[in-house]
Amino acid sequence: MAESSFIVRQADLSDAESLKHMFDGYRVFYEQKSDPVSAGTFMSERLENGDSTIFIAVDENGRGLGFTQLYPLFSSVRMRRIWLLNDLFVEAAARRRGVAHELMLHAQEWVRGQGGAGLELATAIDNDSAKSVYHDLGWKLDTEFHHYSITV
Repeated sequence: MAESSFIVRQADLSDAESLKHMFDGYRVFYEQKSDPVSAGTFMSERLENGDSTIFIAVDENGRGLGFTQLYPLFSSVRMRRIWLLNDLFVEAAARRRGVAHELMLHAQEWVRGQGGAGLELATAIDNDSAKSVYHDLGWKLDTEFHHYSITV
């Protein structure tokens, strides 16, 4: 297989170790303290409880290259399920190989297959590399609604 070969598939508990390290890297990117033990527990719980859907990109040796995590929500207006694409991460060595692009496409196809109305996401204002992937895939910046949040 070529160096850039990889597959994207739905993650399961056998991926917990790879996901632990990638999720910890994702959190560090967002300026959180590294905590691989808690990251592993968090991701394993998501898989065990089935309260998120995780897709993982792996190389020909099964090594994790990246992941995306979706959480289910509902749109009252559309009366259908939508999905929050909450996490997208690609290992530094695997960047610029189309991994993020394929993870996003896989998530979109999966949501379509589930009969979902769509996907939503948020990213850091200065995360230009991620934003370029979103724009390339046809995602639009919301200009109709202001989204608010509060920490409780």
